Amino acid sequence: MPKSLPVVDISAPVCCAPLGAGPVEPAVALALALRLKALADPARIQLIAILMGARPDAVCACDLADAVGLSPGTVSHHLARLKKAGLATSERRGVNIFYRADTVAIEALRAVLATCC
Repeated sequence: MPKSLPVVDISAPVCCAPLGAGPVEPAVALALALRLKALADPARIQLIAILMGARPDAVCACDLADAVGLSPGTVSHHLARLKKAGLATSERRGVNIFYRADTVAIEALRAVLATCC
């Protein structure tokens, strides 16, 4: 019988000591890796950069396809991955969906990756 993979909720900001503080528990390492995996794509980096630059406003998903040179369906897929990782949020306004970067989650990720002197 195949082994089932664990379900990990990565929608909340990562919360742990910086990586330079010492060994990392396996569960924390998995949660951090899943968030970094969500960013490990050039299109997602571009999308997060656009969303971060638009703060505090949200950006319509319909405007993001042209901005990154991808089809609307591909952009929707990338935005869904960023949202699932807790790095972006969305809200529906009529027929459009507007996204914004989750700055708390991104700052928490930055803090974990930061190393001190």
